Amino acid sequence: MGLSWQQGPLATGAIGRFLVPDPLPERLLFAEPLRRRMRVKFGDRWIADSADVVLLHEPARYPVAYFPIGDIVTGVLEAAERTTQHRDLGETTWYTVTAGDSSRTRAAWQHTALPDHASDLKGRVAFAWRAMDAFYEEDERIVGHAADAYHRIDIRQTSRHLVVRDGDRVVAESTRPLALYESGFAPRWYVPREDVDDSALTPVEGQTFCPYKGLCSYWDIGDARGAAWGYEDAWTEVRRISGMISFEPDKVEVELDGARLRLEPGQSVISHGVDRDLTVEELSG
Repeated sequence: MGLSWQQGPLATGAIGRFLVPDPLPERLLFAEPLRRRMRVKFGDRWIADSADVVLLHEPARYPVAYFPIGDIVTGVLEAAERTTQHRDLGETTWYTVTAGDSSRTRAAWQHTALPDHASDLKGRVAFAWRAMDAFYEEDERIVGHAADAYHRIDIRQTSRHLVVRDGDRVVAESTRPLALYESGFAPRWYVPREDVDDSALTPVEGQTFCPYKGLCSYWDIGDARGAAWGYEDAWTEVRRISGMISFEPDKVEVELDGARLRLEPGQSVISHGVDRDLTVEELSG
């Protein structure tokens, strides 16, 4: 979650409110300079390289990076016979992206009839994240979607008593979990592997990506699909949760200090699955 996703302040499901006398518009879009160099790779070539990227925050969507046309390699974009209408930003032209022997239709777009109040996006093009080979900030790869500068993660050690059960079976019990607070989400509780009954976990094929935590693995618990997850090698910024396990309170019974945890409204996540056979080696490259 960040500025406009899930329960962020500009999201449709925001849990807070602006203390102003008049109601705000139903939808608020927010564009700002990214102030980070971003590059796009496609067909094993760099096709865009800019320190002048604008990030668009739109309700219920992950942030999208818009590149100045002048910072995109000449000849990469070919207008496709497709236009759509964005509810806030007007007519949108789509492009085929070509580099070397690689070509992908409807892989980039530009808002070509912007209202005056959205002029920040004029002359800018966005690339479909999964259509490209990779996005980088400086020399580090960003996976899943563009990173939201308003997304924050805090991790705190706690001695609270956490118990996870699948029916009558105790799957995990710990008085040393880590509490992970992530930009407006309800806290997530990560349990040391030593406090988990590994025989209760069945590995799930396939992993997902988080731009803030890394490559995520999943486990089934009994008939509960994907009831546990963890980051075997979490990004440096959240290294403390590496190898630990967290549990989904709507799929198994999770108790904290004797109180049953429930999945809070609006807390579900749209995961980014394995994308173009991305490997762990690529993530570290």
